[in-house]
Amino acid sequence: MTSSTQTKTIHEFLAEAPDVDRSELWAALWGILSEAKNKITAELEVTPHASGAGLDYWTSPDGGYEGSLNPYVGDPDEGVEWLVHSWIGNRQASILDMNLQVWLGPHIDVPHLVIVFGTVPRVFHFSDVVPRRDPMTDVDYLNRYFEPENAAWLRLRGDDRFLWSVSHGTYMRAFNSPIANSYMATCPDDEAVAVLGESVRERVDTWLRWVREAQPVPVEERAALRRRDHLVRRYGYTLDPMNELSKKFLGAERVDELVATRAGLGQIAELEGRS
Repeated sequence: MTSSTQTKTIHEFLAEAPDVDRSELWAALWGILSEAKNKITAELEVTPHASGAGLDYWTSPDGGYEGSLNPYVGDPDEGVEWLVHSWIGNRQASILDMNLQVWLGPHIDVPHLVIVFGTVPRVFHFSDVVPRRDPMTDVDYLNRYFEPENAAWLRLRGDDRFLWSVSHGTYMRAFNSPIANSYMATCPDDEAVAVLGESVRERVDTWLRWVREAQPVPVEERAALRRRDHLVRRYGYTLDPMNELSKKFLGAERVDELVATRAGLGQIAELEGRS
């Protein structure tokens, strides 16, 4: 057993409380994600992608694992390239993973948006705005998008009701921006829902403002930005340690299929094939 709560694996958390019914908490957290998705799609036009057909609700053959996978696309050159709104797990047996991810086209370099909720059975939350320039060398980019959010990040980081949660995946840690949130709640569920829900709303509002105010990326730089975006998007899904947990319940082949759909690997191949 890992000595620190901050570095416990998901398997260790689940082993401590493997059969907790999280149905009510799922409804609350999925509601926050759905509210965020609806706010975004009210402003940024998207349509369902064909790869999600039949996946709006699915279950494993034994009924022990379930989920919903809803991919959307906008104009890949002038809007949202890929948006996915999904969840997977077992609402009656502690484990849930809920995601909203929005990947923008290369017409602007606003960070991509990632929001995650989970239960293990404690409330887990991750959110980030994924850099599209190197903030270690492009200080203007750092100051435009990350420095103004530093005080808000520090407030949540200093809230003792939430413990920092460390991914065991080295790529997932490399994925994090300077204002990534990654927490396990120690407070009652209603407190966690209230605090984290407000954090998500603030992040979504800030991100939408960035999109509205963004300056166009020069046309000659867009192909390189898209290539980088596609690598980050691909690795962010395929190297997620949560995939290994799902394979225990669904098998490697089925998980690989779902990950490919969530990542939009088919769309990536189409866009790269036309360039």
